[in-house]
Amino acid sequence: MNWERLIAYAPDEITGAEREAAVLAPIVSRSDGEYLLFTKRADHLGEHPGQMSFPGGGREPEDEDLEATAKREGNEEIGLRPEEVEVIGRLDDIPTVTDYAVRPFVAKIPDREYTPDESEVAEIAVLAVDELIDLDNYESESRDHPHYGEIRVHYFRVDGFTVWGGDRSDARTVPRTRH
Repeated sequence: MNWERLIAYAPDEITGAEREAAVLAPIVSRSDGEYLLFTKRADHLGEHPGQMSFPGGGREPEDEDLEATAKREGNEEIGLRPEEVEVIGRLDDIPTVTDYAVRPFVAKIPDREYTPDESEVAEIAVLAVDELIDLDNYESESRDHPHYGEIRVHYFRVDGFTVWGGDRSDARTVPRTRH
């Protein structure tokens, strides 16, 4: 995979959010292509139970920066050691309805077995990027969201997992700055 565009990308940052969080979008390279590692959130969690996500969470006072937050959370949730993480670049910060600014880091990680922390993670799924971008695996629908009104939700169904997200492009409530 060519990473030059990601490396050169200047992501949008959110300023003024009440809380900060970070996630890793972990990429595993295999002989047959690139894969993304997802976690399936435990069913007993209060927020987003059973949903697919990337390892991550809220910034703690001991975290030097948001990259350190993402690495710490990766270690806590799946046993990914911080020294194993090779951050390639960042994507745009994402606002949430709970006033978090979430910073996504794209990183290469080793192709090895990871152990989910059962208090947060029900399952780990390593899904082929080729399958995630295959339009045969894509669906979308319109939904009424309690905070944003009508939104378009996008689904990718791969290997028995549903990975989804909503299009909230005109529902941003937190100021964003371009850096």
